[in-house]
Amino acid sequence: MGISPNQLSDFVPRPVFRGGHIQTLASFFLPRRIVLPSPEKRYIEVESGVSVLCHCHWQPDRQNALTIVVVHGLEGSSDSQYMLGVTAKGLAAGMNVVRMNQRNCGNTDGLSPTLYHSGRSHDVATVSQSLIDRDDVRRFALVGFSMGGNLVLKTAGEWGKDGPGQFTAVAAVCPSLDLAASADALHLPTNRVYELFFIWKLRRRFLAKARLFPEKFDTRRLRGITSLRDFDDKITAYYSGFDGAADYYARAAAANVIDRVVVPTLILHAVNDPFIRITPETRQKILHNPKITFIETADGGHCSFLAQPDGDDGRWAETQIIQFLQKL
Repeated sequence: MGISPNQLSDFVPRPVFRGGHIQTLASFFLPRRIVLPSPEKRYIEVESGVSVLCHCHWQPDRQNALTIVVVHGLEGSSDSQYMLGVTAKGLAAGMNVVRMNQRNCGNTDGLSPTLYHSGRSHDVATVSQSLIDRDDVRRFALVGFSMGGNLVLKTAGEWGKDGPGQFTAVAAVCPSLDLAASADALHLPTNRVYELFFIWKLRRRFLAKARLFPEKFDTRRLRGITSLRDFDDKITAYYSGFDGAADYYARAAAANVIDRVVVPTLILHAVNDPFIRITPETRQKILHNPKITFIETADGGHCSFLAQPDGDDGRWAETQIIQFLQKL
């Protein structure tokens, strides 16, 4: 059974930061000073000719400490603030932390002639297996934010009962479990600022990929793109073997396998997240899986959950993840 909700703290938003948009934007713009020890930089080949960069932080006894593999969201990296924040908390709790960059992220565009996307759970599984084989880690958990949350839950669901024996838990903050619903929510007028930001970032990345691999990518396909669904239809799906955006969203969503997760699982979601949507069908799968602790708060925005500092930095979601893993 999972940990019951009453074993975790209730979220109370910082008084000056109430509301989904305010929480989301405040978390993005508020500066944080996070000092971490120098990591081991490790390049892990996830398929032939494709490598991802991981930043590994080890405890003195790395084999016996719990290792958490943390995966960032869309257009994030291992240096995203939430990645650094949960790493600092994990290290303080005696855990190893591996900050995983998805393909092309963290200034690694030249390491892959392919694009990253929400369905590449194989990359997460390969990184995890590498840690088992190379470092003899005896317990590991997966942690993901937003798109990364979809990836770690998809990995756990695909493993099901056949996952590595060392796999002990998974935690996800505002996971994009239902990709189509969330992509369409981004196109709402109230969310266009987020969508335009993502499109700007994705266009820049695609242009960089085309410069590095001109024989692989055609920049003319960027013409007429005005939404994330457009980008995923003309770029992501086209170059990743999907039959359009609808096929990509349908096949890459962790909602397909969330009912097969068999390890203790924590999902944090805010009702007022501006653009992450959970469909009724997916919600039923979550609520009927006894391994999942599903915490839905009234406030918190998208991957924000800014609380009043109370002996910590007020990043509630990061703290809940570490407490959840400690209590298992």
